[in-house]
Amino acid sequence: MAATQSQARRRRTADPTPIAHLTVAERVAKGRAARKMVPRRSHAAFDPGPERPDPVTLLERQATTRVPELVPIRHGRMLVSPFAYFRGAALAMASDLSGTPNSGLRVQLCGDAHLSNFGLFATPERRMVFDINDFDETAPGPWEWDVKRLAASLEIAARDNGFSEGERAPIARDCAAAYRVAIAGFAGMHNLDVFYASFDIENGLAEYDAAIDRRVVRKTRQVVAKARTRDSMQALEKLTHMVDGEPRITAHPPLVVPARDLMLPEHVALFEDWMRRNLRAYRSTLQNDRRVVLEKFRFAELARKVVGVGSVGTRAWIVLMLGRDDNDPLFLQVKEAEASVLEEYCGRSLYRNHAHRVVSGQRLMQAASDVFLGWLRIEGIDRIERDFYVRQLRDWKGALEIDEMEPEGMRLYGTWCAWTLARAHACTGDRVAIAAYLGKSNVFDLAIADFAAAYADQNQRDYTALGTAVDEGRIAAETGL
Repeated sequence: MAATQSQARRRRTADPTPIAHLTVAERVAKGRAARKMVPRRSHAAFDPGPERPDPVTLLERQATTRVPELVPIRHGRMLVSPFAYFRGAALAMASDLSGTPNSGLRVQLCGDAHLSNFGLFATPERRMVFDINDFDETAPGPWEWDVKRLAASLEIAARDNGFSEGERAPIARDCAAAYRVAIAGFAGMHNLDVFYASFDIENGLAEYDAAIDRRVVRKTRQVVAKARTRDSMQALEKLTHMVDGEPRITAHPPLVVPARDLMLPEHVALFEDWMRRNLRAYRSTLQNDRRVVLEKFRFAELARKVVGVGSVGTRAWIVLMLGRDDNDPLFLQVKEAEASVLEEYCGRSLYRNHAHRVVSGQRLMQAASDVFLGWLRIEGIDRIERDFYVRQLRDWKGALEIDEMEPEGMRLYGTWCAWTLARAHACTGDRVAIAAYLGKSNVFDLAIADFAAAYADQNQRDYTALGTAVDEGRIAAETGL
């Protein structure tokens, strides 16, 4: 019986779809045929029409599955600026993108490829890399959607930074051009060379050195140096204090609240035992060598933590683990994964567990992923099952300050993001067909720049609508957190 059940599980998880191995010429023809059906210039269009869903209603819909007392923090963070609003409005843009032209060529999408979702982190070999760092919305879909969200984010951030129209014009255009050129480069490479490719941060910094103000270069290098210090040891110093000779997570409500402060004292031990059992289940999703390393750490404490902008209100925990002694910490982040905002428009996920979807997408798209990246399903005290993915809280993580960028710095940064996105799409889709579709001219680049400007206008209207909804008391917002 056990063998039969095991065989059945293998049949369910195996992909029965045969893989077509087209020749290069056939893939080129596929891309060119798509261009005839969907001209590159058509990507400039953004005309949602009167039936466009109300963006505030979409936010209210998302709030129904989130922690109620945290939802006003999300709205408050989105009201900081039009770019902050854009970061939290992935659902609205997914709805908008579903009505735009696409070539029919699919890849694994990030789903939320705005410029703040790229950054620095460490590989298992302790190299510093630049890559996509958020995959909550990842799903298969049209490659254009990621490019359009990235380009729109650059235009919106440039407006927030006060750049003139002339200063903004090259930023989204050159982002699209960098994507087109990178895809063409990957199209000519061997499969394994594409898989092994990664963004060399030192080469990127050298480009910064040659093109922009030395003060900005110096600050950028400081960000990179600081990222190397952002690890579990630094988190121990920043997030904990000593109680009876042991480190304990410091409370900073409502942003960081230890479990002991969320429930009655007699329930804390039961809750922590419950979390230990769930962490044991999570370990089974790791590679064996990494599971063995994790098992050398013991559970110490956990706390609820508010994270990001778009994710505020989803359930997220930080877990303090201790190794050989109290000065050998490992901080894990356990973050809720809901259905991707893309599923309504691209089809339901093949994964029953949304955290498994996130982890699978991250491993597909990143050049190197967190060694402790895994997933689990937890039944809460409300008897509702929820999916969570797990990763290190900090492992040389760093991000450039978007609101301090100057025009040339943002333009170059956009090309970094575009190359990185192209590499991820090249690994998961037909890079030869996409390259053939894009061609060698700047037609697509100019179209994407026009789209970004039009979408930035729409984003401004939506941002204003959110402010009006708060002023009228329709929804609550808590600012300054």
